[in-house]
Amino acid sequence: MRTGSEPLTARSPLRMRFWFSVWGLVWAGFGTVAFALVGRAGWAVACGVLMLVVAADLAWVVHRLRQGPHYQPGKDVPPYEPPGTR
Repeated sequence: MRTGSEPLTARSPLRMRFWFSVWGLVWAGFGTVAFALVGRAGWAVACGVLMLVVAADLAWVVHRLRQGPHYQPGKDVPPYEPPGTR
């Protein structure tokens, strides 16, 4: 049975997101340098902007990881009825 509150109780796999962000940061940095060296300023700027977005995401993920685990009901907690069903 669905509880109706899945978007509120959804959990993100932060460690996987951390490593994807690191991977994206490395490739965006490489792209920025490579395109700058070959004289493609537009592509270098695009990769630089992407690198800033990935760095912001990485900072947010690290912030969330440092907060530690939050309470999540286990399998022994029965699901609640969605609001307005009674």
